[in-house]
Order: sequence, then C-alpha cells, then structure tokens
Amino acid sequence: MSQQTDKSSNTVWHCATVTRQRREQKNAHKSVVLWFTGLSGSGKSTLAHAVEEQLFQSGFNTFVLDGDNVRHGLCSDLGFSDKDRKENIRRISETAKLLLEAGVITLTAFISPFKAERAIARSLMPHGDFIEIHCYCPLEICEQRDVKGLYKKARLGEIKDFTGISSPYEAPENPDLKIDTSLLSVEQSVHLVTSLLRDRNILPPNAF
Repeated sequence: MSQQTDKSSNTVWHCATVTRQRREQKNAHKSVVLWFTGLSGSGKSTLAHAVEEQLFQSGFNTFVLDGDNVRHGLCSDLGFSDKDRKENIRRISETAKLLLEAGVITLTAFISPFKAERAIARSLMPHGDFIEIHCYCPLEICEQRDVKGLYKKARLGEIKDFTGISSPYEAPENPDLKIDTSLLSVEQSVHLVTSLLRDRNILPPNAF
C-alpha cells in the first residue's frame, strides 16, 4: 500500500459547526468562485482586481488568487510544463473551494489553458458556484500589449511551453460570460461581471 493511500485511509472529514451558510448570513452575501481565464495579456488580472475593488468598497468579502502571485508561494515549486500547469490549477481549485466555504467571493486570474482542468475545477464546486469568465483578446493584440515582455521572449525561443505560441490555449466553448477585452474598457467589463452577479442572486439587487 502506498504512502498516499495510507494517508487517505487514516483521515476523517471533520464537520464544522460554523458552516458556509452561517458565514454567508453574517456577510449578507453569497460566496462564489469567479474563474477568469484567457491568454497572457488578455486583461484577466486587471479585470479581476478591478471587480474586487468595486465589491470590496461596497462591503463584500473578497479575495483574488492571481496567477503570478500564487507562483511566488503556493506553487513556487512548479514550472510551466503541461504536467505542472495541471498541478498548478489543481492547487488553485482546491484553494478556491476552501475560500468558497469561508464565505468569500473568490476571483481567480489564471491562463488555465486546458478545458479538462477548468472542468475539474468546476466539478469541485457546488452547482452554480463556479462562474467561468473568458477574457477574450486576439493573440495579435495580446502580443502588441506584451506588458511583461513574455511574448517577445517566447518568439525568440527563450521561454518554452508559452501559451498561444508554443503551447495551446483551449478557449471555453460555453463560458458563463465572455468579455472582449480588446473592445471594452475595464469599467465596461466590470459592469458586465457585477451585473451577472446580481442576475445570479449572488449580490443583492440594490448593490451599486
């Protein structure tokens, strides 16, 4: 029997008395996971933080799991191979699930290029608690932006397994929300996200 199996067989789930429902009642809003996906340079982090800012200023409990920030700690041991990308998303998914139970509106900003891994992330959350937001932006515009200079390095072969250049991005076929960040301003994009949250009854109808 493997060590991992031994661990699993000797752990028992402890049911807390402070439940997600009680936390949501205290917070006066529901918790949810907003999963922003898209190419590098598509505006995922910018939009996620802008949405969080508006929610936070209105008194909602929020937290952003940002791709670069997470790789400084939780996923600092991972590279960018397909295997490591999958493990990166697995860890983020489990973290987001914990924050969901904590009653927090959680915003994740990751390329998360593979459909299968995003599907696994969705499957971890109760129905309706995972909202996939595709930050769509044509590759050529992402390359023009190239805020971090990564596309230039990828084109020169200095970065391997770079999404959109040497590694595939599998765009969502039926996201909960698709935002063309090459056409819409940050303010317009934020409005689309918060409107969806009101429509889903995650935020009260009089929010904002």
